[in-house]
Amino acid sequence: MSRIGKKPIQIPDKVKVDISDGKITVRGPKGELSFDIPDNITYKLDGNVLTFGRTADDKKTRALHGLTRAYVNNMIIGVTQGFEKTLLINGIGYKAEMKNKGLLLSLGYSHPIFFIPPEGVTIESPNPTTIIVKGIDKQAVGEVAAKIKKIRPVEPYKGKGIFYQGQYIRRKAGKTGTK
Repeated sequence: MSRIGKKPIQIPDKVKVDISDGKITVRGPKGELSFDIPDNITYKLDGNVLTFGRTADDKKTRALHGLTRAYVNNMIIGVTQGFEKTLLINGIGYKAEMKNKGLLLSLGYSHPIFFIPPEGVTIESPNPTTIIVKGIDKQAVGEVAAKIKKIRPVEPYKGKGIFYQGQYIRRKAGKTGTK
């Protein structure tokens, strides 16, 4: 049995969970998310405790068991607290600023880059070297943060580029001239 899949999920008081026709919908103070439960995964809602099980024991179903439980748990956390990722910018002249509802990035290219976030994800830039990506869907927040990070990845010699807060950047030694 999956260690993650068999853990029960405690549903907070301010969250409402509806399960119908193999689709789970979670409503909370920050919004609403829905997810289609795979065919071989069973569910049981007992008051404010939600548990998942499986009907078959093949490899795909075992993988979906833990995935379904983790995804629904992230939905519940998302509609109550939300998710956020912080990106930092390092480099001379590299900066980010908000223009309308998009993010204007100056990252050493010949042109500025304008990034518009998808629906359900918001971006903030409290100072020119910090970008905060927020939303209720953990997958969408991570995907938007990864797309922004991919615009200018960190280079290993000077450490210039966009990186996650707390990320370790492996540095390389540059060339040394012989005399």
